[in-house]
Amino acid sequence: MMKKIILLLTMMFLLVMTAGAQKREMRGAWIQCVNGQFQGMGTVKMQQTLTYQLDELQKDGVNVIIFQVRPECDALYESKIEPWSRFLTGKQGVAPQPYWDPLQWMITECHKRGMELHAWINPYRAKTKGTHQLASNHIAVRKPMSCFAYDEQFILNPGMAENRDYICEVAKDIVSRYDVDGIHMDDYFYPYPVKGESIPDDELFRAHSNGIKDQNDWRRYNVNLFIEQFYKTIHETKPWVKVGISPFGIYRNKKSSSIGSNTNGLQNYDELYADILLWVNNGWLDYCVPQIYWEWNQYASNRPLIIGEDVERTVKFSDLNNPKIHQLPAKMTLHKQLPYVKGSVLWYAKAVVDNVGNYGTTLRNVYWKNPALQPEMPFIDSKAPQKVKKLKPMWIDGDYVLFWTAPSAKSWDDEAVKYVVYRFAKNEKVDINDPSKIMTITNETFYKLPYEKGKEKWTYVVTALDRLQNESKIAKKKIKL
Repeated sequence: MMKKIILLLTMMFLLVMTAGAQKREMRGAWIQCVNGQFQGMGTVKMQQTLTYQLDELQKDGVNVIIFQVRPECDALYESKIEPWSRFLTGKQGVAPQPYWDPLQWMITECHKRGMELHAWINPYRAKTKGTHQLASNHIAVRKPMSCFAYDEQFILNPGMAENRDYICEVAKDIVSRYDVDGIHMDDYFYPYPVKGESIPDDELFRAHSNGIKDQNDWRRYNVNLFIEQFYKTIHETKPWVKVGISPFGIYRNKKSSSIGSNTNGLQNYDELYADILLWVNNGWLDYCVPQIYWEWNQYASNRPLIIGEDVERTVKFSDLNNPKIHQLPAKMTLHKQLPYVKGSVLWYAKAVVDNVGNYGTTLRNVYWKNPALQPEMPFIDSKAPQKVKKLKPMWIDGDYVLFWTAPSAKSWDDEAVKYVVYRFAKNEKVDINDPSKIMTITNETFYKLPYEKGKEKWTYVVTALDRLQNESKIAKKKIKL
């Protein structure tokens, strides 16, 4: 009996904490390949696995999939620049059989489900520890001097301008040929430090220091040049494609900087030579996803701050104030309290799908029960599309369907690509700021209505969204169902 009471109180607590749910929120999940979960699986089995994952994540309320497509200067997509990944077929350079393009397939499947697809690349890592054979067209084989060895890995040397150009060429190829919604980099810039190993770039520093006297400052300068170039490359290719970066969680420790966090761990700025706050404040990225958080809310407000959450750690540890529950409620509460936090990305997707610690069920029943639009990004585009036209219900083959026509558009920034369908009861005020009234977010221009006896009156509202999910004015229709 006591267990039932505790469960009931917990659910009541969760429902109270989620009152006033957010209408705009990035709700992402990372699907990685570098852990080998798809390696050698084969086309049919991998498609079945991904279909199941996407279906479950959709039920859980996820609206962005971050899909790893370039773990070690290779490709989980058709590329003329880099070889097929061993994390797909088991051997680098070998195409999948039966042939398919995982990136294109994922774009199609995500868009069908109303999700965004962000292509996730590892910029500098050219070989992971477990890779023992490289394809003949791999960059480390074609241009071995472009890389250095470190901790059984190969790293494209950030101090070489040609490597910055090369990574940007790869990214531009992806963005120009695929309808991705974003391109995403994780935390691997200069390599994570390993005791007893040093980065072999002394000679390069002496020859190309650009007048910078401190070698650490020079390394940060190299990465800064790349980030700025990368951002400009993407937006010159397709202005609407979002650039996201997911750094390690600590910018700097308090003992190193007055704006550091109350931590004592590895630092982006000092050990990885990644000056994240500079990139944020210079507008060289569109969203920032630190992998766990300390004082990011205060200093990273110039771009949407999205929190990288570890699912397994969240459910493994108890709430500090209530040992009977895990930490998900406290973390979600903290997100809502911090004004610059605009969502979260879950590490990793399979843990959510496997419903570790009831995490997935809690998302779909409580926190992410209602659909959400993406955070606004007015620094890219703030103009909304025109409203939809010819909103009308019709009977089609025994189904009652609400149809509409896309608004006219002159350019990408006012083109409608998705639509939001809301429903309001009779005499209920139409308020599209209430996310509980969202029935669906869809890329179709129709919606199947739940017709019963034709006696109950409802008001349906449809709005148009452009590529940055700026929302149009409403079109509404009163319908008997």
